[in-house]
Amino acid sequence: GCNPLAETGRSKLQNQRAVLNQQILRAVRMRAGAENLLRATTNNKVREQVLLELSFVNSDLQILKEELEGLNISVEVYQNAEETFSIPLVPLGLKETKDVDFTLPLKDFILEHYSQDSSEYEDEIADLMDLRQACRTPSRDEAGIEMLISYFLQLGYVENRFFPPTRHIGVLFTWYDSFTGVPVCQQNLLLEKASVLFNIGALYTQIGTRCNRQTQAGLENAVDAFQKAAGVLSYLKETFTHTPSYDMSPAMLNVLVKMMLAQARECVFEQIGLSGIRNEFFTLVKMTQEVAKVGEVYMLVNTAMNQEPVKENIPYSWSKLAQIKSDHYKALAHYFTATILCDHELQPGDDEDQQEKALSQLYDYVPEGLMVLAVLKDKVQRKQLGKAHLRKAIVYHEEALRVCGLCKKLRNIEVLQEVLTAAHKRSLLKYAQQETEDDFLSLLQAPDILPKTEHKIETIAPQFSKVKVKDFFHKLGPLTVFSAKQRWTAPRTICLHHEAGELGFSLKGGAPVQVYCLDPVCSAASAGLKEGDYIVSVGGMDCKWLGVNEVLEKLKSVGKQPVEIEVISCQDTAASLHSKSATYSMGMQKTYSLICLAMDEDKIDQTKKAPLKLPFLSWGTKNRQKAASTLCLPSAVAGSSQIKKKLSPFTLFNTESSLY
Repeated sequence: GCNPLAETGRSKLQNQRAVLNQQILRAVRMRAGAENLLRATTNNKVREQVLLELSFVNSDLQILKEELEGLNISVEVYQNAEETFSIPLVPLGLKETKDVDFTLPLKDFILEHYSQDSSEYEDEIADLMDLRQACRTPSRDEAGIEMLISYFLQLGYVENRFFPPTRHIGVLFTWYDSFTGVPVCQQNLLLEKASVLFNIGALYTQIGTRCNRQTQAGLENAVDAFQKAAGVLSYLKETFTHTPSYDMSPAMLNVLVKMMLAQARECVFEQIGLSGIRNEFFTLVKMTQEVAKVGEVYMLVNTAMNQEPVKENIPYSWSKLAQIKSDHYKALAHYFTATILCDHELQPGDDEDQQEKALSQLYDYVPEGLMVLAVLKDKVQRKQLGKAHLRKAIVYHEEALRVCGLCKKLRNIEVLQEVLTAAHKRSLLKYAQQETEDDFLSLLQAPDILPKTEHKIETIAPQFSKVKVKDFFHKLGPLTVFSAKQRWTAPRTICLHHEAGELGFSLKGGAPVQVYCLDPVCSAASAGLKEGDYIVSVGGMDCKWLGVNEVLEKLKSVGKQPVEIEVISCQDTAASLHSKSATYSMGMQKTYSLICLAMDEDKIDQTKKAPLKLPFLSWGTKNRQKAASTLCLPSAVAGSSQIKKKLSPFTLFNTESSLY
């Protein structure tokens, strides 16, 4: 990771984000306390004071939210350092987190579950914590991406090794929402994995905005980065279906994916016109359709940003920037069409059919009384239609400038103002060059331009398999056997005696090897060896990773001397459902919703019969309204006695579902 103390523009923004997150956390706690006091008190004077305090806290929260939005629109920091005359692209900020100490929980679990000396794993635990700390400040390049993916894959090993499905081990993860700054605290590793995935996507967006958009290679890299960012965010939406954080909700992720693909499309258009746009008929037709496609995708992004529930939490300036870009690129489409009509009269040697076909593809319809071929041949009609397109272009340019002027954050981005103003002046100049004496007679309305593209933009799925990682806790043994889901007896020491060169049992399986065909009257059986035992040590040497031949070699190498082996017996455990977790569905149907951050219910008195619970899947069908919230557990059957639940001190953060 980067030096967290480095005074770069990006690190300063992240430090400001961390400070704002802490201030928002304090304000949320104050508001929760005030609301609790308001519900508890009946004293009118106290209620008046509390209401006054609540109004102050809510105002403070609104100010903090606006400051956080200012960080999210601080796009200049992330752009390429070279001088550029392009509309800025929008990156995502990295989610902030608190420090996590794995030491005691993992050491206790190793001792309790694996019956091993936990002090032997202190270096591995330290490596895991160092990797997590480094992931908080990743470098803005492929090395940073690889490090985040390494940690994500390592979390897969950690989850299987140390996080059993039936209980928590006491590790609390805290991540702050990227848009609201509100913390989410859970003892579930899936929150950690989902947040790391979000940061991988966010880092790709920062890499994309950093690319030099004045070069072909830079634009290609930007397109690739935004497509990969969209792929990671799409994977996050499909895999972690009920994350309790606004910025990782399916609706928000859907908008972010659209925005990244729109920015990739914008870079493709810039790539096509990088070497200059020739003032030639068919070239301009192609550019018109491409730029109309950019305007269309940004219009869809703006529409998605203004839908509930995303509208409440998406930065206002992002929505306005999408609207500005939509208007700007639609204006360019009409400008290019006007240039086709005004500058390219049909010459005797031109192919009329090809020009008619090309121009027809720009329109869904033509104004009443006009025919495409007639427009091409008639100079007056060409000029009238061209001027109509210029008027529409000027309207779009003026709307883009108006919206930009209304948004304080965008008004301060100088390069955005310069690009919009230059495009507006170019359209005005083009219009002024046309004859204007007949304008008062022209009632012609320019038709909309049909978008079309020859360049396919789609998400690029994350390639996790390209990053090779080694399980930090490899010494515990093969994961297929030595996982948190499996339970065994403590290791037992068996003293083997060779009887006429025979052991009295056979071995099978890969690592670790398993005892089978055990002779019940042999000395090994008498010493306590059982059918199905796993051999984990021979003569004091660990053999969890050894196959049958290697273990047999070790047993034979001692000759006729007695040898001590250590074995474990697998305990039969019934498969149980996750009782408390964010839903995790690797390509599975999204038919279940299990929720995080709930403490265990009070133990039911053994003399009382516990009320029946609704079946898991039937809860999802019979309680559709409750299932709409991802912050509730299945309720008991109607009519049964209600079980009192403990409240977690962190439940506060999850119940604040409408903070602003």
